[in-house]
Amino acid sequence: MTAPPHPLLQLTSIHKSFPGCTANDDVNLSINAGEVHALFGENGAGKSTLVKIIYGVLKADAGVMRWNGAEVAVGGPAAARRLGIGMVFQHFSLFDALTVEENIALGLSRQAADEKLRRRIGEVSAEYGLPLDPGAHVHSLSVGERQRIEIVRCLLQNPRLLIMDEPTSVLTPQESEKLFATLRRLAEEGCAILYISHKLREIRALCESATVMRGGRVVARCDPRRETTAALAQMMVGETVRGDGESEGDDSGAKSNRAALPDKPALAVNNLSLPARDKFGTALSGVTFTVHGGEVLGIAGVAGNGQAELTAALAGEMRATEAGAVVLNGSPCGRLGVTARRALGLVFVPEERLGRGAVPEMSLVDNALLSARHRCNLARNGILNVRRAADYAGRVRDTYRVQSEGIWSAAASLSGGNLQKFIVGREILQHPAVLVAAQPTWGVDAGSVAAIHRAIRALAAAGAAVVVVSQDLDELFAVSDRMAVIYAGRVSAPVATAKLSAETIGLLMSGAAGAGNVDGATVTSNVDAAIPGAATVIPGRAPSAT
Repeated sequence: MTAPPHPLLQLTSIHKSFPGCTANDDVNLSINAGEVHALFGENGAGKSTLVKIIYGVLKADAGVMRWNGAEVAVGGPAAARRLGIGMVFQHFSLFDALTVEENIALGLSRQAADEKLRRRIGEVSAEYGLPLDPGAHVHSLSVGERQRIEIVRCLLQNPRLLIMDEPTSVLTPQESEKLFATLRRLAEEGCAILYISHKLREIRALCESATVMRGGRVVARCDPRRETTAALAQMMVGETVRGDGESEGDDSGAKSNRAALPDKPALAVNNLSLPARDKFGTALSGVTFTVHGGEVLGIAGVAGNGQAELTAALAGEMRATEAGAVVLNGSPCGRLGVTARRALGLVFVPEERLGRGAVPEMSLVDNALLSARHRCNLARNGILNVRRAADYAGRVRDTYRVQSEGIWSAAASLSGGNLQKFIVGREILQHPAVLVAAQPTWGVDAGSVAAIHRAIRALAAAGAAVVVVSQDLDELFAVSDRMAVIYAGRVSAPVATAKLSAETIGLLMSGAAGAGNVDGATVTSNVDAAIPGAATVIPGRAPSAT
């Protein structure tokens, strides 16, 4: 096949600055038609800025963008779509109360959103293996189905370049494989794919070329199929990184020895049932599990299966009707609020960094005060000790290598990875008895992931009980001693992580019964009301006959 005379997309000497920050510095990038090209780097490396320039959300301060050999100026997303550039963002732009068809119509021109749209959605869905019901309301769909809406909306515009931003961060392994099959087919048909991800094994499996960014500059280009995961991670973070994403260092954060755990659990959840937080939430039903000091319990699940309600119930943001539904170190606290539970030794890392984990406009010092003021004596009798708070914020920054201009910097000025390290460190340095962490490494780079995982394992090794609620199976396999799955508001019986596979967990996340076999026993979720035919299984015990 004759090579094309010029790349489909070519960026030359792109520069973009914001006050106090150079986001893109002399960036060059080219992508050919039919190529699956990875763009990866640490948080704050400049990836998001670059793709926003390509898609017309931002305008470069300097540099040239060429499309099919001709210099272009993309005035906005609509102009990008007219050129043939489509983008699926990590955070979907969908309205829960509208149907699939209505959401897709909002992203199309008036001419395209005609009476034939429903039929065309069905045709594209069937052709690319992305089944969708045009009449279904978005709030009733899984995260994987919601992503299909975004992709089908792009495909209806016949894109020549499709930008995918962290597309598998909320998918099960099975859903990810279906997505990869769709992307490979699009590439075979001549569509270029720009694939942004922190998951290096995915990049090696899917992409044929890669551009690596660090500090706003391109630092490497490679064929990821010819590189090891560790080599790719080293390109990204600039230091030696183990194949599992963990930076080299000591093993003080090694997983706990189950035989040495205390007899009594640090956290016990007993038949916890709660209504949904809102009309699009998921009610909890009969949730029961225990976590001992010295272990990490991982809870997997596709978003929208009750994770928000579960973490809120553990943290005290939602209260149970029975005090004994949640027990901390022998003290029933199901009816206690957040402050009382913190006094008993429970701390919480929420999923949302900005707005819930930290106040964007407030400094790191003020954000340290928000959750550590009582446990770290940063306030007394209603009087804040700003000096002690500044010392504490500085200790968090130094211990967890948080990169910022200073402890008085606003939380919003930090990259996602650095802010996440600060929030996790702020909670861990309170020396809790129990840590509940929701999506602790959501959307952060490999270096920050490694640092946060080490901190979680070190906390458990020091005797704390840790619950990690995550959609990232790589994360859960890396940190958990035992794992369970939350589906439709019910939690499966925890099983030793060493006895599980990603495929088994992925099936349970999707609601499938009979998902695997552990020690001769079929492992299924104990969600018999949600999964017909599912049986509760205790590790090492055969399921009861039905």
